Amino acid sequence: MATTEITIDNITDTVSGEGIVLLDFWAAWCGPCRMFAPVFEKAAEEHPDIVFGKIDTEAQQQLAAGFNITSIPTLMAFRDGIIVFAQPGALPAAALQQVIDGVRGLDMDDVRRQIADQQAESQDTP
Repeated sequence: MATTEITIDNITDTVSGEGIVLLDFWAAWCGPCRMFAPVFEKAAEEHPDIVFGKIDTEAQQQLAAGFNITSIPTLMAFRDGIIVFAQPGALPAAALQQVIDGVRGLDMDDVRRQIADQQAESQDTP
């Protein structure tokens, strides 16, 4: 599956569903972004069950700001509507595969439990 262009209009539907979504925040003028693009594209072809989305930070400035993107490229991973990974920097293919394997291997019940615990703690703190 090819990558999908993500915009302010389709971001919510893209990341809120079941499954894995990887987002690449990039810009045309960014050298590391151009180096990472073929790695991201190849991974998209190898993992058709994952949504690979690309966000042009120049065209989607509001979206980039909403995700607090301060450095590009930035890779974000969502699983079942929960952000589980975010890291700036271009990754080599092996490192991207490690991220994919890690996201696949997550125990989402445990992730949801940890989030609930953190929210409960923050509500208890004055």
